Amino acid sequence: MDEVHEGPPNRELYALLNLSPDASDEEIRRAYRQWAQAYHPDKYRAPHMKDIATANFQRICEAYEVLSDPNKRQIYDIYGMEGLTSGLELGSKLDKAEEIKAELERLRRMKEMQKISAHFRTSGTILANMSLPRFRNGDGFMRGMAMTSEVQSRLSKRNTIAIGGNLAVNGNAGGGAATALFRHEMSEVSSVEFMASTGLRALIGVQTTRQLSAHSAATMGLAMSLQDGSLNLSNSWNRQLSETTSGNIQLALGPQSFIGVGWQKKDERRSASGEVKFGTSSFDVTAHYTHHLSSKSHGRIAGRIGSSTLEIEIGGGRKLSKFSTVRWLYTIGIQGIIWRFELHRGGQKLIIPVLLTRHLNPVFASGALIIPASFYFLLKRFLIKPYYIKRNKQKAVENAEKTSAQVQEARASAEKAQQLQLTVANRKRNKQLETGGLVITRALYGNHVILKKINASSESSHQSSSEVIDVTIPLNFLVSDSGQLKLHEGVKKSGIMGFCDPCPGEPKKLYVEYSYSGNQYKVLVDDYEELLIPRGVHNI
Repeated sequence: MDEVHEGPPNRELYALLNLSPDASDEEIRRAYRQWAQAYHPDKYRAPHMKDIATANFQRICEAYEVLSDPNKRQIYDIYGMEGLTSGLELGSKLDKAEEIKAELERLRRMKEMQKISAHFRTSGTILANMSLPRFRNGDGFMRGMAMTSEVQSRLSKRNTIAIGGNLAVNGNAGGGAATALFRHEMSEVSSVEFMASTGLRALIGVQTTRQLSAHSAATMGLAMSLQDGSLNLSNSWNRQLSETTSGNIQLALGPQSFIGVGWQKKDERRSASGEVKFGTSSFDVTAHYTHHLSSKSHGRIAGRIGSSTLEIEIGGGRKLSKFSTVRWLYTIGIQGIIWRFELHRGGQKLIIPVLLTRHLNPVFASGALIIPASFYFLLKRFLIKPYYIKRNKQKAVENAEKTSAQVQEARASAEKAQQLQLTVANRKRNKQLETGGLVITRALYGNHVILKKINASSESSHQSSSEVIDVTIPLNFLVSDSGQLKLHEGVKKSGIMGFCDPCPGEPKKLYVEYSYSGNQYKVLVDDYEELLIPRGVHNI
């Protein structure tokens, strides 16, 4: 299965006026006056130009009509243009006041249901321990099983409840527990949690968390065991060390006292963490590093050493779809050699560790790692990858055939809009050249694969493609008098006047080359990503 590429809703009306989806009423009015003046038909004398201006001026007016009306804007933000043209539009299709009121009430209920769905989350894990030595001895393949499940629901803006349970079986012994948690946000910076558990670890507890500053938070908890009456006091402090790195300190006092220090680092390509924990009768040091080889696959290495543990783990995983990931891990340590298979689907996990042997034979250990890894890479190279490449090409051809007429029409419309923008764009460009300001020298919008290759290449020219459109004129047109250009986050760029979608259904990017103060810059951004130039980090 392929990963589904989805983004925020298509905010074409916001794109037409170059507005943020959070724009105020005054910003909408100001943008409308600016663009209506730029595209007004009376500015053009040539008949064909007047016709083009009339069509685009009408688009600007329609966008303003929707965004300036609070009810229409609300419907558009939720359902897009389909909501305004399929019976939800206020006006002639809803003549009676009662019908309008009922329809708005229905929309309100649907929106509330969407909010409830967004705040209702389930998670669970199934762990099935397998043992090859046990199977060879005739004692069965399964050596233990554990299951956990939790349901979390937001009762109100500040109150959340979570109910969960777990069940574990190991050999002839087993047990379970049920837990309930209530969380109340006392303010924007502090919250309190009340917890109760019954079963193997029957206890009650309370925990409070407070944001000490913009970069640090502290948590303090107190729990009492209902079996022996023992108390456990816990404290933790977390601090954001940088945009991608955080650190924490933990302290627990009670029957199992310990102190721990840890850190985490995560960015787009890699994540790493480490922790050192010292207890009254034990110690534990863990570390892991995960590297994303692509948007779909990653590799992982981890290690752990403690008073009763010594192991190293390597492996990797692959994303099957937007919500599903599979992972294979190889672990070698004092407990033996283990394969672990994992399937992650949303908040659900299926984990199957398979104990291969308890004896650390070097030949067997090497084979247990090399053979499955080699099999996977051969399978990927000669079967999986060719299959996906062939299927994606076939889907691209089918999609291109279906949308060919649509794309041609959209390109023609974009070219006409660029004719209107050309005079103003050239005037702005010349003005910026005189002052050493911002000049867009080349801008391309379309297929993300093609634009990634262009961005990685040092060549100044590229082979034209039907899946890419030149948008140099529209971006020069949008440059402000102060020499800046801003495209808003959350707005699909194909809706900008002079743009179009050259490859419907495919992920898209925007590639821009520009000059500023005598220097050359380039930047590549995602379809819904904010673009703000000039910026020093874009320097070539």
